Amino acid sequence: MADLSVRIGALTLRNPFMSASGCFGYGVEYADAIDLASLGAVVVKGLFLEPREGHAPPRIVETPAGMINAIGLQGIGVRRFVAEKMPELRRLGATVIVNVCGTTIDEYCEVSRVLADTEGVAAIELNISCPNIKEGGIQFGCSLAGTHDVVSAVRRVTTLPLFPKLTPNVTDVASFARAAEEAGADAVSLVNTFLAMAIDVETRTPMLSNVMGGLSGPAIRPIAVRMVWECRQAVKLPIIGIGGITSARDALEFFIAGATAVQVGTANFVDPFIWAGLTAGVDAYLDRHGLPRVADLVGQLQIPRKAHV
Repeated sequence: MADLSVRIGALTLRNPFMSASGCFGYGVEYADAIDLASLGAVVVKGLFLEPREGHAPPRIVETPAGMINAIGLQGIGVRRFVAEKMPELRRLGATVIVNVCGTTIDEYCEVSRVLADTEGVAAIELNISCPNIKEGGIQFGCSLAGTHDVVSAVRRVTTLPLFPKLTPNVTDVASFARAAEEAGADAVSLVNTFLAMAIDVETRTPMLSNVMGGLSGPAIRPIAVRMVWECRQAVKLPIIGIGGITSARDALEFFIAGATAVQVGTANFVDPFIWAGLTAGVDAYLDRHGLPRVADLVGQLQIPRKAHV
């Protein structure tokens, strides 16, 4: 079997497959379906300092090759997570990455301070890219100065590995990756969902209570792969690729484009047992191509000389 371990900053993962935040609960909900310790990491639902109700239903709608969600970052708050969920995650042997949210830079910093003192938290994914809340997050993620400011502020309050999650809802995502790198990030996660909407033509009303939400699933994968490749040209940071992965072949596209690891989100709702197939498929590919490590595949896209990019 090939070596599937990957290194992201100071963090070493047993394999490159993580659950995506918002699509795997707090991890403990899936413990009966999968050995959480077998995943590269569990990235838990986004956490603010205090509990958050999120948006009213309806807040999920299926679309061709994907879905739109406007959950609104519902969550139990960081203190309840530390008290109620982390003990079980530690017992299960999960590698835990916490998705941190905020409406102000001070809130991002305070949530990160709480997590820095919590046993078993392996890294912070800084959510500056949720498209379906009107305050915080996206206002930082769509501004180069805002991205730099929030990442550098959190960097000052924790030594945990720090992975800003970038929005695709900008014209040049690579420039945001550079801003995160300059601010002290250890890696970047990309992409979050694309701003989208769906309309009930019979009633002529929005199908989501929030009107707009975030599009995820296979429909966005080719765009996400392109953005990973663009960022790979712009930064030296490890990249965590996200967007519509449903098979080992999908994951391989991200690795070849430049992602060190990947997250699987929407596919969890279709097949919560997807993980073993991903691992086996990548291992078989490495064996077929004579590659001893998955890390040897990262960024190995071959561009024909006559191609215009």
